[in-house]
Amino acid sequence: MHYKTISELAPLVESGEISPVELTQSQLARIEQLDGRLKAYATVTADLAMEQARQVEKEIGEGYYRGKLHGIPIAVKDLCATAGIRTMGGSAVFADNIPESDSTVVIKLREAGSVLLGKLNMTEGAMGGYNPKLQLPDNPWKESHFTGGSSSGSGVATAAGMAFGTLGSDTGGSIRHPSAVCGTVGLKPTWGRVSRHGVMDLAQSLDHVGPLTRSAKDAGIVLQAIAGTDPNDPTSLPHGVPDMLSSVGKGVEGLKIGWDDGYSTVDLEPSYSQAIEDAMKVMEGLGAKIVPVKMPEILREAVAAWPVICTSEAAAAHIETYPSQADEYGVFLRAWLKNGTTHTSVEYAEAHNLRLALNGGLRKTMRDVDVLASAPTSRAGYPITPDEMYNLDPNGRDPWSGRFTVPTDFAGLPTINLPCGLDVTGMPVSIQFAGHHLSEPVLVGIGDAFEGATDFHNLHPPV
Repeated sequence: MHYKTISELAPLVESGEISPVELTQSQLARIEQLDGRLKAYATVTADLAMEQARQVEKEIGEGYYRGKLHGIPIAVKDLCATAGIRTMGGSAVFADNIPESDSTVVIKLREAGSVLLGKLNMTEGAMGGYNPKLQLPDNPWKESHFTGGSSSGSGVATAAGMAFGTLGSDTGGSIRHPSAVCGTVGLKPTWGRVSRHGVMDLAQSLDHVGPLTRSAKDAGIVLQAIAGTDPNDPTSLPHGVPDMLSSVGKGVEGLKIGWDDGYSTVDLEPSYSQAIEDAMKVMEGLGAKIVPVKMPEILREAVAAWPVICTSEAAAAHIETYPSQADEYGVFLRAWLKNGTTHTSVEYAEAHNLRLALNGGLRKTMRDVDVLASAPTSRAGYPITPDEMYNLDPNGRDPWSGRFTVPTDFAGLPTINLPCGLDVTGMPVSIQFAGHHLSEPVLVGIGDAFEGATDFHNLHPPV
């Protein structure tokens, strides 16, 4: 039951064949069984979940069915504000933060009838390292292996069957990295498609909120619920929300996929690269057309500008607590914020100009194609120790590691990554498709077609 998709569960819940109460109880039991080891959850809201489950079961029994998320247990990253429930953002600095109101995405999920299982662990402040006072999630595929960041708990919980879907956030790859190394679908929407009101900032001009799920269709279902303009978020887009499943079942015949041989699998371990190339053959076999393209020449230089923008905006986001509470931060975020305070306005402007140049170049790259294909991460899950994760040095961070994710965060373009196999060590690997502005339904349709021709999304960790 715990590995069923939302798409599979929804008609069973609607018909009464599956009880939301029993489904929620089953998920809470699964969390109780596994989370002592995997540590995906920062807070489990068991009492609230059962209260909500009883309410939605009553509604459905009375003939009031809200849609595909009604009665489905989910969880959210612990930077989404939840009224009366601690929201820490992965930091001991906010250990006592109890919001008075919900974030917009939490409100929308509740309005869709979902059941909130809890809040998910994450790297501190949605950046690279963890706060030493908080727990470190573990990869369900292999013990002591990297879970991706920053939405690490979201990736772990979704992969291990401890939630049927989760929310994460993505500033430089933080939906795509954990979903890729944990073997789930990750959908980063167009910037502004989803409200960020009540979601802790890392870098306002780069932050996106989106779903991690076990199928592309499920990602579309969750995005459908949380998308839309929000008067509380002036950066949310005024566009209406389309049917995110409108391309499901339509296949990919004639779809033009951009492919840059010198970029899409550059510097990947051979078995990972081969999995990506095999996935492209699947798409070609389904009728898609592979179109050679070239990424902008300025790519490497522009990607290296991401830390300047991110650290500067992060320092602004944490101005009330850093440097006044610097000692409460972990090694990575403390140094990250310090770096942000040292950049001059000229340096920020120069970095922003590089961002704009890359955005323009990316538009040219994608001008004649529907999507751009590549790996979403530079590595599959790898061995890691708690000491390493608690004491990461951001000054040793290789900007090039963000080459597959930073460009679409810079441009605010939607992406989906899909499990496409296992590497030589048995860890999951994924392929990424980046679309044009507001093209999420196309990406969901691509994912649905790929899943219809493969079985990689049905691979599960041995837990």
